[in-house]
Amino acid sequence: MASKKNNPKEVTENDSNSRRDFIKKSGLFTALAFTPPSLVMASENKWDEKIAEYLETVPLSIEVNGKKHNLNIEPRTTLLDLLREQLQLTGTKKGCDHGQCGACTVHVNGTRILSCLTLASMQQNAEVTTIEGLAKGKKLHPMQEAFIKHDGFQCGYCTPGQIMSGIACIKEGHANSREEIREYMSGNICRCGAYHNIVDAITEVKEGGKEL
Repeated sequence: MASKKNNPKEVTENDSNSRRDFIKKSGLFTALAFTPPSLVMASENKWDEKIAEYLETVPLSIEVNGKKHNLNIEPRTTLLDLLREQLQLTGTKKGCDHGQCGACTVHVNGTRILSCLTLASMQQNAEVTTIEGLAKGKKLHPMQEAFIKHDGFQCGYCTPGQIMSGIACIKEGHANSREEIREYMSGNICRCGAYHNIVDAITEVKEGGKEL
């Protein structure tokens, strides 16, 4: 029975693969041989990851809805991501993530800001209020009640930001007419087009003179 001849091309490819495997394994063994035992043990216990994580974070002390938090965060973390991902306060919405829709609006030290454009690390010792911090127990905030009464929302995605901006609009003294309200609420986009009802809600709260 005639012997099967090897394809020269296959032999060459097999030899190349073998050489590559040998070089990889040799390199690995060499690296391990020169690695200090302490580093090998640290890697096995994932201490290298813990040290890297520690060196790449900054301390942050912040008060959110009346509760103080002492955290270690990455310097690039936005206030929006801190609220949603680390503190599980998902009422504040991530919309455009470019500061154009207003869905992420919260209050910092009494001033409305766009949390998607705000670095959390820059809010050391700040007092933050989100939509979750407005109600007192089961008692809704006057602006929340007005939005429900006037049907100031449809899908509801933009509503937290709209409410936070509506409150700030009144406190800033920019709710003296429907035209002024529209102007100072223009940074909050409603895809459902409930603008007229939103203005109705803010107007009622402003005219009612309730404490905000």
